[in-house]
Amino acid sequence: MEHLVVVAVVHLPLRSMGTSITASPSPLPTLDFENDLWRSGYSHVAGVDEVGLGCLAGPIVAAAVLIPRDIVPIVGIRDSKKLSELQRNRLYGQIQQQAIAIGIGMASVTEIEEINVLQASYRAMHRAIGRIQSLDHALIDGRKIKVDFGIPITTIIKGDSLSYSIACASIVAKVRRDRFMTRLASRYPGYGWENNRGYGTAQHLSGLRSLGVTSWHRKTYSPVRTVIEQLSFSP
Repeated sequence: MEHLVVVAVVHLPLRSMGTSITASPSPLPTLDFENDLWRSGYSHVAGVDEVGLGCLAGPIVAAAVLIPRDIVPIVGIRDSKKLSELQRNRLYGQIQQQAIAIGIGMASVTEIEEINVLQASYRAMHRAIGRIQSLDHALIDGRKIKVDFGIPITTIIKGDSLSYSIACASIVAKVRRDRFMTRLASRYPGYGWENNRGYGTAQHLSGLRSLGVTSWHRKTYSPVRTVIEQLSFSP
């Protein structure tokens, strides 16, 4: 299966992207990668990204966003980490209206612990891609992936800062996971998931020590494992 790797943004035709290329990044994501693929004959191109790898609790969520060729970029689209929650939620609604299709994939805490977090992230992305019919190429944020996604892929380092469709996917994945963790927070109060989304903040660690570990915690992660060990030796 075709797999291209790009290091940073490249304003070159697709034929030049067969090897890793380093160039200066653009200040905002562009449609350069998408345009190269469309000109090369691909008609259904989606950006793919995931969120949640570094969290102590909750699933990994991935999104695939299929955009139209005659797209007018939404003002403000960029890497989700560079946006406020209010901005992400506003842009999420606009992406939903603009996209041809959006696929969401998740990898559970059990999967993260059984196959490791990196492989679980690939599984989540595979599921997101699989939920969009007729997709013929995916632009994926990150380094080279040795996984068969069933379609040609191009991995782009810092892709969420460089590719418009990947930036859209990063926003969708972040919003969907944040909303999921907020719902979980109402069932498991005291860990601050409505604010930290499962990341290892002081509030979350304090909740772990005082309330213990839930089924949504990743027990193979060091801070969670440490709490389990401390509790097991408590009188």
